[in-house]
Amino acid sequence: MLTCTLDGNSIMDRRTLHDTLTASLQLPDWYGRNLDALYDCLTDLQEETEIRILNPDALEANLGSYARSLVGVLHRASSENSRIKYIVLQNEPPHCKQWDIWP
Repeated sequence: MLTCTLDGNSIMDRRTLHDTLTASLQLPDWYGRNLDALYDCLTDLQEETEIRILNPDALEANLGSYARSLVGVLHRASSENSRIKYIVLQNEPPHCKQWDIWP
C-alpha cells in the first residue's frame, strides 16, 4: 500500500506539496506537478493508496484555494479509482477527527 501524509503545518507552498506527492506516491517522471496531472496519475494507480491531509486549516492558509482544489481532485480521483482513499483530519494524531467541511 502506498501512503502519503500531507501536513498543512509542513507544506508551505505548491512545490513542497508536489515534492511530497511525487516521493510518497512514487509518481512517474512525466508527472506535471499540477492538479490535472495529479488526477491523471491517481486514476491510473494500480496499488491501494491512502492520502491523509493533516491540519487542513494550515494547508489552506499556506496554499489558498489550491488546497480546496487539491481535495476536490482527491475526491474525484477516489470516485474514479476505488484503490484511492483519502481523509482530511483536523488535528495532529492521536486526537484526529475528520473535517466534515471539505468534500
